[in-house]
Amino acid sequence: METTVEKALEELKAAKELKPVYLLTGEDNYMIDVLSNFFENNADDDIEKKVIYGRDTTMQDIITLAFQTSMFASKKILIIKEAQDLPTKDNAWEQMMAANTSSEKKSTTKPEKKDDKKDDKKESNNSSWERLAHYLNDPAEQTTIVLCYRYKKLDKRSAAYKAIDKVGTVYEQKKLYESQIAQWIATYVRQKGYSITEKCAMLIASTINNDRAKLINELDKVMTMLPKGGVINDAAVEKYMGISKDYNIFELQDAIGSRNVAKCSLIVNYLSCNPKAEPIQKIIPMLYKYIVDLMVFIQDPSQSKSSYAARRFEVASSKYTLSKLALCIGYLHDADLRSKGVLNTGTISDSEILKELIFKITHT
Repeated sequence: METTVEKALEELKAAKELKPVYLLTGEDNYMIDVLSNFFENNADDDIEKKVIYGRDTTMQDIITLAFQTSMFASKKILIIKEAQDLPTKDNAWEQMMAANTSSEKKSTTKPEKKDDKKDDKKESNNSSWERLAHYLNDPAEQTTIVLCYRYKKLDKRSAAYKAIDKVGTVYEQKKLYESQIAQWIATYVRQKGYSITEKCAMLIASTINNDRAKLINELDKVMTMLPKGGVINDAAVEKYMGISKDYNIFELQDAIGSRNVAKCSLIVNYLSCNPKAEPIQKIIPMLYKYIVDLMVFIQDPSQSKSSYAARRFEVASSKYTLSKLALCIGYLHDADLRSKGVLNTGTISDSEILKELIFKITHT
């Protein structure tokens, strides 16, 4: 089921008994890390815990371990990290199933009709995970298997997924949407007993994007350097995260909004010298979003999501009209194509494309 880390932890802590199997999956690795750490370090001391990596084992070995009795504990947890790396082919299982199918055919007098749907369903499985599905029909009572399945999803049509969902629990968490990142940062910081300015939350969100594990690592690093209850502001972000408070995408947006050509030039020169940190392919979409949000604000100021955004757009709305902003959208589209090699013979660098783009926007 799709859930949050907090809800999943609350559920696991409240559970009187662990289930036979847990699947930790999804696009967000943070939840997988937190929950696998819970199973590894927070479970009862009377439970034997064993960590195994998918690339170093097979499903057959895992099931064999599941049935083995522990000498020192009444129960055990098998944590399979990188479960997506488990071998998909299980020759022994395939041979056994083929033998069973052969004996069934011999005992059947009526020829079986071909069921295309069943064939398609079989193709969505693989022999290694089919073995797990069979095991879960009658799992070892003393064992809990925790599968940490990263980067991709286990096919929900497969027998293995259905078996896990039936007798165990699937914990899945999607990555944060771009529009949710800044709010998530503010909430996380507040839960830790600190606060953060709206501008800094947006700046960090634009720099790190939706990698929740990296966001937490960076935020925790800053908070450890501040007094309890402190504020994460521009100075703290620059000092402890290395994000310039004067030369960043938000300062560039504000400089464009106020038509401050000199400041735009300074920021563009700085960003051009750091293409790995702020590539043009990242800058253009953020400028596009700024222009679109400004157009929405001009038509209906009440649509502004926060007082900070309203203050930013009030200045810019006095400098640009909707028709001029429409031209800016065209400039951004052209620059985007050129940065991707379209309408560009390769003689113009990303730095030159960016400088030309900002010049056009500020002189529209």
